[in-house]
Amino acid sequence: MRRITIIGTALALCLLGVSSAVANSNKLTWHGCSTGPDDATGLALDQAGAQCTEVTVPLDYRRPAGPTIAIAIARRAATEPSQGTLVVNVGGPEASRQGVNVFLGRSPELAAQYDLVGIDPRFFGLSTPLECGWRTDRYLRSAQYASPTRAAFADSVSVARDLAAQCESHRDVLPYASTRNIARDMDRVRAALGVRQLSYFGTSYGTYLGAVYLQMFPGNADRVVLDSSHAPDTYGPRWTRETAVPDAAALADWAEWAARHDTGLGTTKNAVLATVDRIAAVTRKRPLQVGTHQVTEAMLPGLLLTVDDTDASYGEMSAAVRVYRDAAAGLPVTPTPLQEQRFGLYDLAEVVPEFGFSAGVANQCADWAAPRDPEVYYRDIRAHRLDEPLFGPLARDISPCTFWPTTPIEAPTTIANDHRVLMLGATGDPAVPYSGQLAMHRALRGSRLITLSGAFRHGVYGVSPCVDATVERYLGQNTLPAADVTCT
Repeated sequence: MRRITIIGTALALCLLGVSSAVANSNKLTWHGCSTGPDDATGLALDQAGAQCTEVTVPLDYRRPAGPTIAIAIARRAATEPSQGTLVVNVGGPEASRQGVNVFLGRSPELAAQYDLVGIDPRFFGLSTPLECGWRTDRYLRSAQYASPTRAAFADSVSVARDLAAQCESHRDVLPYASTRNIARDMDRVRAALGVRQLSYFGTSYGTYLGAVYLQMFPGNADRVVLDSSHAPDTYGPRWTRETAVPDAAALADWAEWAARHDTGLGTTKNAVLATVDRIAAVTRKRPLQVGTHQVTEAMLPGLLLTVDDTDASYGEMSAAVRVYRDAAAGLPVTPTPLQEQRFGLYDLAEVVPEFGFSAGVANQCADWAAPRDPEVYYRDIRAHRLDEPLFGPLARDISPCTFWPTTPIEAPTTIANDHRVLMLGATGDPAVPYSGQLAMHRALRGSRLITLSGAFRHGVYGVSPCVDATVERYLGQNTLPAADVTCT
């Protein structure tokens, strides 16, 4: 990268309108990021040269003089002439101070040109965390198990009701967990940093947050990159409803890979999928004994989800399916190390605040009202059972929002604007359907969409030179493609 004198750097910052950021950010109390020897995120931020601070914001923006909460942020100053401030959201929703390190690891040269900022959204990480006391095994029973039968659905209803009841004591803050408030907090961070505009890189949930921010604060956004976008009007308690079809397509892509790579599961894609069908058929009669664990019909769909079409990921999936195949045949089996780790989480009867389960569901429940009648969900599962036999009972299952102690206090944001945005997506994304990404592309009328064709993955920046070069031109030179681009 080109280097200039100290005087030249200061002049460049002034011309870019970010000199005030240095002066105003000094009003914040900056400190080291680590909170102790077990704080891996904080230690990594310290090692990267970042500093951390807190910004005070209203709990309820309708009452700006009312109760406040603290928003934790991390910032790593640009090491080259700065192009401004780039906020990085890693998705989830989850704690996102580590966005600084994630972006630095993916593109150190581009990262050097920005003041990188990571923000823990309200109620996540160090930002006034919300914890309802959900045990890991109970939450995963709600989020990762399907309801293929009436008995399984009744169990799902019971777990969802119990989880919601545990959040009753937090009803004074639950209505304020929305994405709209997270966007308002982000704009308060912008003001506290003293910058006129933020650039932004968001992945997965971060794409929805970025689009909401653009809609609410259109004049305060500069360059915006959205990687693997949610649809503009589906995020909330039932955002997974349309994922069963792309999940099945991703499983078929893995099956084709498995057939080509001599995995022992079949020599054609259909043969591999037939192996999966035989495993599923056995689980409908009895659980699979996998080491000391049992895999039920309700568990199997969640265990067959993929989000990464790399050789390593597909190889691990093949090893796991071989274990399930042998267990279905009645053979004694030993889980793979990754299977054992996953089963360990499913069995973990402990509260792990770092997971942010309560805050994640609170965010969904605050964004969009959920149907309150449990039968709505079971009818939905049954109506799509023929065309979504494996993943439909998972994608369409009930959530704690059905029984949530509070309801949304604002309508969801209608996204429709002309801001210049760079969107990235994969045609086979199993987590956010490509059709929804196209809908977001239409809603963001000034956007350009870079599509990684034939990819079955969630998150495409950092895996394709074609995609990466387009991102680097946009963030590095403010050059948006003249039209949409397809990469292979």
